[in-house]
Amino acid sequence: MGKLHAEKNTSPFATALAEWFRAAARDLPWRRTRDPYRIWLSEIILQQTRVEQGLPYYEKFVERYPTVKHLALAPDDEIFRLWEGLGYYRRAQNMLRAARIVVEKYAGRFPSSYDELLKLPGIGPYTAAAVASFAFDEAVAVVDGNVARVLARFSGYAGAINTGSGPKDLQALADRFLDRRHPGRHNQAVMELGALICTPRNPRCEICPLKTGCRAYAEGRTGELPVKKAARPVQNRRMDYLLSIKDGRLSVQKRTANDIWQNLYQFPLLEGLPESRQQAARRLQMEFGLKKIPVWAGEATHLLTHRRLLLRFWMTAEKLDGYEYVPLDRLEGLSFPIVLRRFLAGKKISPNFEF
Repeated sequence: MGKLHAEKNTSPFATALAEWFRAAARDLPWRRTRDPYRIWLSEIILQQTRVEQGLPYYEKFVERYPTVKHLALAPDDEIFRLWEGLGYYRRAQNMLRAARIVVEKYAGRFPSSYDELLKLPGIGPYTAAAVASFAFDEAVAVVDGNVARVLARFSGYAGAINTGSGPKDLQALADRFLDRRHPGRHNQAVMELGALICTPRNPRCEICPLKTGCRAYAEGRTGELPVKKAARPVQNRRMDYLLSIKDGRLSVQKRTANDIWQNLYQFPLLEGLPESRQQAARRLQMEFGLKKIPVWAGEATHLLTHRRLLLRFWMTAEKLDGYEYVPLDRLEGLSFPIVLRRFLAGKKISPNFEF
């Protein structure tokens, strides 16, 4: 385990950080409010998502669902359609569940404490600390990837930050450095420093407000810290989709298994088919009971955290038994994984499509 190093008097750390934040902080809409709903919404959207990518989604959600009550009343499919492109769809599922609990159990008012927030679906220690400190000034410290990197470098923490005692050690450091008079501002400042200055590669140490006390900077170790345990190897997953277009309608099904893209729509699917296109086409013909071999329609690769999806697309004009058929002019209203939506757009599958 790495050795912890932190000053007992954390005010120089907090003061330098606060002065920098006042001058350099980005003007983001969720920083202009103390509304816990909007702060929570931004945090859910920004999990595993860059600010630049998440901002348009935040604005769309706020415009359509200005309060948690509006969100709680929204149909699931409407939310998933609006979420397309953000990935990690379980976040959207938990977001809906949490909104409905806030309305039903808390009369539409977000819990104001860290401990109560933790009881909501999709809210872990980081999100609970963010909402509690940003909206209610509760003195709880956040630790996300940006904060962990700042604290590991500043303190010279040499243990792996993502395994063993690392997460607890970093939380202890964050608690120790926290400005308890202004916890919300302090937490946002550390996060912003990690996003803009103390970046994973090529940190801008020369303009960092904390460089005089930073052990990694003093010892020339910013490239070594933080230490992370290697991620799991990426696994390949081959997925063969068959699009049946008949009488202006497309075959679809809803994913219900506890797997990727749960509750989103897709096309009839077979997995684990041979790599050979010829053999795969014959298997599709046999499994779906087709009179003719399906037509090759293209392929795509889609990366998830620990998986590489190898998608292949086939088409047929024959009708498949046991599948829902949706008019082509209704496809826009269904929630598809973004990679499938892009395929539909690329093939220009619309009411005028002819197979």
